[in-house]
Amino acid sequence: MSLSQEIEVLVKEAESVLSSATSEQDLDSLKNQFIGKKGKLTSVLKGLAALSVEEKKTVGKQANEAQNRLESFVETKRTSLKESFYENKLGQEFFDSLRPLAPKERGSLHPISQIQYEIEDIFTSMGFSVMDGPEVETDENNFGALNFTEDHPARDMQDTFYTEDGNLLRTHTSAIQVRALRKLKPPFRIIAPGRVFRYEEVDASHENTFYQVEGMVVGENISVAHLIYTMETLLSRVFRKEIKTRLRPGYFPFVEPGFELDINCLVCSGDGCSVCKHSGWLELLPCGLVHPNVLESAGLDSKKWTGFAFGLGLDRLVMMRYGIHDIRYFQSGNLRFLKQF
Repeated sequence: MSLSQEIEVLVKEAESVLSSATSEQDLDSLKNQFIGKKGKLTSVLKGLAALSVEEKKTVGKQANEAQNRLESFVETKRTSLKESFYENKLGQEFFDSLRPLAPKERGSLHPISQIQYEIEDIFTSMGFSVMDGPEVETDENNFGALNFTEDHPARDMQDTFYTEDGNLLRTHTSAIQVRALRKLKPPFRIIAPGRVFRYEEVDASHENTFYQVEGMVVGENISVAHLIYTMETLLSRVFRKEIKTRLRPGYFPFVEPGFELDINCLVCSGDGCSVCKHSGWLELLPCGLVHPNVLESAGLDSKKWTGFAFGLGLDRLVMMRYGIHDIRYFQSGNLRFLKQF
């Protein structure tokens, strides 16, 4: 039998044997028997040395074609085996993605999500609408339209994350208030919950990523009394008891007059701890009457329309409710911590 005939016989034998493979592992093993480094085809081709130059060209070409043919046969068989494997799986197994989960398998909402939805319910019961906005904002919406001067420190790179195109990660959800002023006709009441970002020195009470709920009411004859009543109603319903509060004068470009609303620290009951920086009080939210410049920039007559605005930190609110002493727990992904809620 000539070398050429041996190659033909070997190819037919290989295809017959390879077609009997029942798994990919079995197929790879059989493949190595025929076209591996020490396979039968390699052994047969050792006889090339005894052939003439012309015969070597002819038989060598035939050998290459045989090698390619068998490799193609192996890949076709591999695809067939994979399809059969998954068809059998589908026939034997069934997974209903809509089936009810057992109680022990259910997850839960993050504590910040829980408090956000609760606050949304409280405010909507008082006639507020919930608005949303992008986390990547323009400098104008985040600062300019809120009466921040060009040289205001909050615009510094040390405080704010800027993108290469000149936009920024919003430092507060007050930017949504700007969008509301442009879109809605007064009178209106809105809240704007969401995630915000600042380049903070992280510690027990400061994070670089946290959550806020901003609120705004615009109407006629709105006063500080309306603001105080709204805040006290919110806090009493969140904490389910009367909360000791205080107002301090505070400067914020978008309100005038501006205030800091503090609550008696509920972690230490006012005795002093790392959360309240041992003062007994925790700065909970800035607030005040909407600055006339903010109203005017949205095209509203500040002599006719007035309003109040506030910003509430959700992380700190959760800390006060549950006595959590470190804000960093919320972003830790620690399931033992999160499962408590």
